[in-house]
Amino acid sequence: MIETPDLSGQTAFITGTTRGIGKALALELAEAGCNVVSTGKTVDDTDTDLEGTIHKTAEECAEKGVDTHAIQLNVRDEDAVEAAVEEAIDEMGEINIVINNASAIQMANVEQMPGNRYDLMNEVNVRGTYLVSRAFIDHLKDTEEDAWLLTNAPPVEIDRSPGKAAYSWSKMGMSFITLSLAQELGGYDIGCNSFWPVTAIDTRATRYFGMGTEDDWRTPQIVADTVMEILSRDPAEFTGNAVYDEELLAEAGVTDFSEYNLTEGDPAPMSAQMFDPEYERSI
Repeated sequence: MIETPDLSGQTAFITGTTRGIGKALALELAEAGCNVVSTGKTVDDTDTDLEGTIHKTAEECAEKGVDTHAIQLNVRDEDAVEAAVEEAIDEMGEINIVINNASAIQMANVEQMPGNRYDLMNEVNVRGTYLVSRAFIDHLKDTEEDAWLLTNAPPVEIDRSPGKAAYSWSKMGMSFITLSLAQELGGYDIGCNSFWPVTAIDTRATRYFGMGTEDDWRTPQIVADTVMEILSRDPAEFTGNAVYDEELLAEAGVTDFSEYNLTEGDPAPMSAQMFDPEYERSI
């Protein structure tokens, strides 16, 4: 188990907090005392079988004793992003942690992927990361607390991805922007890093697209713990990294990953190998 940093008095702006990894991140940060701005598309789940809204996530965070604010946000819309950032700062004051988590996914080869779906993934994933990051740059430069810009995206290791080219291109684009910012903002002590799970994570998307079974999945908690380990470090020193959850947590002293598994046995590195077919575990 990692040592959780004390984030009391700090504030995080997280995209895509309705459910899954985004919600797990919000709750974990709140548990550590961090105030949370919960953002995403869903504000009403009464007419859907998918439970979760940005307001429910904010309420669960508030139950942990932190300040929260929920903002409905389409990350593809530049005006909406800029308005959301302004609202978040007006409501919460200094925001020192920005997490790009919102993402669209569809697995298909080029022949089967229509142009509008290709556009959607690139607009949500790459453009959304770009717009949110860009809107916070000036604010992050002036924060008194440690400043972080983190993105839920994989390392860039391949030059092709047959069967999932559109999705892979959009996800690697998220990392590309984040790691580029690490150098662009190198003089401001802003920790710009991407993080990615080695195994598939139990989320709505994983289940919907039939990406394996419960034997292949871990809980979102492993991703949340990875982010907490990043936030325990010095952003001036730990920046420009694309990390895998297992590797970073092992470096922090975790030796038993069974608590994250849905069933007995270690899941295969399905998520890492999606973007790096040659990936092999080093732990």
